[in-house]
Amino acid sequence: MYLTACDPAAWCTPRAGEVRLGQTLAALPAVSSLQTYETELADAWQQGARIALLGVPESIGPRANLGRGGAETAWSAALRGLCNLQASAAIASHELLLVGQVECSDLQQQAAALRTNDASQLNQLRELCAQLDQRVMQVLAPLFNNGWQVILIGGGHNNAYPLLRSLSEAVEQPVAAMNLDPHADFRAREGRHSGNGFSYAHTEGYLANYHVVGLHPGKNNAESLKQLAAAGFTYHSVHEFYLHDSQQILTACAAQAQAWQRPLGIEVDVDALQGVPASAINFNGLTIAQGYAYVATLATLANVRYLHLAEAAPSLHPAGREAGDMACAQLLSELVLAYLAGAQRRTP
Repeated sequence: MYLTACDPAAWCTPRAGEVRLGQTLAALPAVSSLQTYETELADAWQQGARIALLGVPESIGPRANLGRGGAETAWSAALRGLCNLQASAAIASHELLLVGQVECSDLQQQAAALRTNDASQLNQLRELCAQLDQRVMQVLAPLFNNGWQVILIGGGHNNAYPLLRSLSEAVEQPVAAMNLDPHADFRAREGRHSGNGFSYAHTEGYLANYHVVGLHPGKNNAESLKQLAAAGFTYHSVHEFYLHDSQQILTACAAQAQAWQRPLGIEVDVDALQGVPASAINFNGLTIAQGYAYVATLATLANVRYLHLAEAAPSLHPAGREAGDMACAQLLSELVLAYLAGAQRRTP
């Protein structure tokens, strides 16, 4: 199994008289085989867990898309932020299970030696991304097959492909996705990377419905937008958020997703949000509050199966790594809380 256990208590700083989330959060023990993994998941389900928290600490996909590395440390920042929150009835963490992280350090090490300005080495990077897809799917399949919801924290947006494919194969039908992102990630299928997860998923029959929220027309090449339209997919531009009430737009998106009547993935590329450290940092995006509202609104839908938080890169903060860790810890934990809050309001 390409899965490494995580101890939530190791990520929190205790204080007398207080209980942190890291001290109460259920976690999967180390597993050495698929059979053991499935057994432990079944035991956790019996204890009431329903939402699996999973990390993919890599930046192979962004670099294979000619972007910058740094997303490999978002998972650790997220754990630190989440595990140091106060445990209380106000945070609906009782259904949350910390599954662990996909083991990809060896792939990261191989990728670190490759240069993106060399065509042969770029192809090798994209092959490593395809290998990562397989590892992520190995961990996801038993989750989706057994009815779990998943919160996956990357890592690059390349991990949308194994999420969509694993979910589609589990439910034996094409699925749907809403993506908060200035980019459609519908680039050419030129080898796997963070910019073509949705185009691969659609072409291979895993993605039937797709809508991009906050797309910036000037940040997508003409061919990507052409292919997006040819597939029958749609978007709200970021400029619509500048001009109109954002909650009305999000309510319309939720209605659209519900009308699809398919299992739904909630996708978030954090570079849709203002000033978040990422490979493509964005100073003109949506606010953190709008990002929270996006997740919380969609998470109320009964057909939602996962939340994917992609592309946070703490080391790329303009003020340095320490500031980036703090920013990503707060943002990613807040978006997890948004999902949990929305799920609590869900009606069957």
